Amino acid sequence: MTVVFMGTPEYADTILKEMLQTEGLEVVSVYTQPDRPVGRKKVLTPPPVKVTALSHGIEVYQPLSLKEEAVADRIGSLSPDFIVVAAYGQLLPKAILDIAPCINLHASLLPKYRGASPIQQALLNGEKVTGVTAMLMEEGLDSGPILAWSVVPIGLDVRKNDLFETMARRAARLTVETLENFSNLSPLPQCDADASYCRKITRADGLVTFDLAAEELYNRFRAYEGWPGVYLSSGLKLLDLSLAAGEGETGKILRIEEEGVVVACADGALMIRRVQPPSKKGMDALSYIRGKRLGIDDLFV
Repeated sequence: MTVVFMGTPEYADTILKEMLQTEGLEVVSVYTQPDRPVGRKKVLTPPPVKVTALSHGIEVYQPLSLKEEAVADRIGSLSPDFIVVAAYGQLLPKAILDIAPCINLHASLLPKYRGASPIQQALLNGEKVTGVTAMLMEEGLDSGPILAWSVVPIGLDVRKNDLFETMARRAARLTVETLENFSNLSPLPQCDADASYCRKITRADGLVTFDLAAEELYNRFRAYEGWPGVYLSSGLKLLDLSLAAGEGETGKILRIEEEGVVVACADGALMIRRVQPPSKKGMDALSYIRGKRLGIDDLFV
C-alpha cells in the first residue's frame, strides 16, 4: 500500500521510521513544517522527519499552508491508499481529506486532550494513564472517529522526554497495525460531551512560584522538561526536583540535606537538587545556597 506521510517532530519521525521498515508499506511523499532557526545562534535546522525522508530518497514538501490548491493536486496525483498524520502542525483542508483515508496518531486517549500539547497536559494533570489514538480525520480538531488505541501508564517519576519516547514507540506500532487491519476496523464516533482541549505551550507557562501546591509545581516540572522548563520570577531555573515531606511557610528552606534543599510550598514541600541562575551554568542547589548565604528558614530565591 502507498502512503503520504505528514509530520514534523521526533514523535512523528519515530512513526515514519517504523513505516519505512515495514514490508508492504511504501511512503511515496512526505510533508513537514519549514526549517526553523534553532538555538542561540539561530541555525536553520530541518525537522527530524525531513532528515529521515531525504536519507531514504523520499520527496519532501514544506508548504507554508496546505490550503494552496497545488498541494492537494500534488497529493491527489499520487493516488495514495492512505495519508498518515502525526504532529504535523496544520489542520488538513477538505480537499486533502477527500483524497484518501487520513489517519492521525494523536498522543492521548481521545476525546480527552484534543489539541496541541496532550502529553504535557496529561503530566500537568497528574494522570496515571494516557495513550495513543489512531483516528480517522475529519475537518474538526481531533474530533474524528476512533480506529484503534494503545494505553500507556504514567509513573510518578516519569517526565516529558521519556513519556514522549514511549508514546512515539506505541504510536509507531499502532500506525502499522491500523494500516494493515484498516478494512476490518469499525470507526467509533467520539463523544463530544466528554472532550477536553489543550493549547500550545509558551515560555511563560514555565513561570512558577512556591505559592503553588508542591504536587502542582512538580507536575509542571515534569511536563515542561527541557522547554520551557520551570523558573522563578528571579529567573532562577529549577533543573531537578522531586516531592518531599514537610510543611512550613511558603518558599522557606525547611531542611538542608546531602542531596539538596527542601523548600516549603503552599501545600507540601519539594526537594530541589539542581538550579541554574540567570546567565550562568547549572549547579547543585547546595552550592547555590552557599553562594547566596542562605540557610534554614530563609526564603529560597
